[in-house]
Amino acid sequence: MARTKSILTEAKQIERAVTLINLGARLQVLESETDLSYERLLRLYKEVAGKSPSKGQLPFSTDWFMTWQPNIHASLFLNIHEYLNKSSALDEIDTVIKAYQLYAEQMQAQGLEPLLSVTRAWRLVKFVDNGMLTMTGCSKCGGQYVTHPHEIARHYVCGLCNPPARAGKGKLSGRFTAGLAEAARAETAPAGL
Repeated sequence: MARTKSILTEAKQIERAVTLINLGARLQVLESETDLSYERLLRLYKEVAGKSPSKGQLPFSTDWFMTWQPNIHASLFLNIHEYLNKSSALDEIDTVIKAYQLYAEQMQAQGLEPLLSVTRAWRLVKFVDNGMLTMTGCSKCGGQYVTHPHEIARHYVCGLCNPPARAGKGKLSGRFTAGLAEAARAETAPAGL
């Protein structure tokens, strides 16, 4: 009986690892979220992705999440994640996976490229869990956005309500802002649940 359980657990972990690889997760995420050996994960990564995994450190700074466009993407993802966390009984990594899939679908529906990789999304959740980042409500639109934990909530204005001066200068930036604003408004209850 115990052997059957360990086989099921291993099968679930392999399935989880394959899903993460297909989403573009770095090997360090797989190592952290499964009990599979490094050698097994490396072979699995090469088999699924058809290439060796990227080398180098994972993103370790909260600063990336504070810049204008990444903040909007991170906030959209984190709102989806928080909704799933409250409304479903998934393991933490499965919540990250499902939230990332919904985020990517939302970007595709808006005709936008996701700025947030699954590795950054995973790291974002870790930063929030460790109190390094939090969510703060915008004093103008009421949406919840990723901020540093000591942000003065009463005066916080999000990047959609107050975009930076050069925000409208890019080719897709007007479509980007309008598309993300629409997606952020639609995310009070994600579709597909």
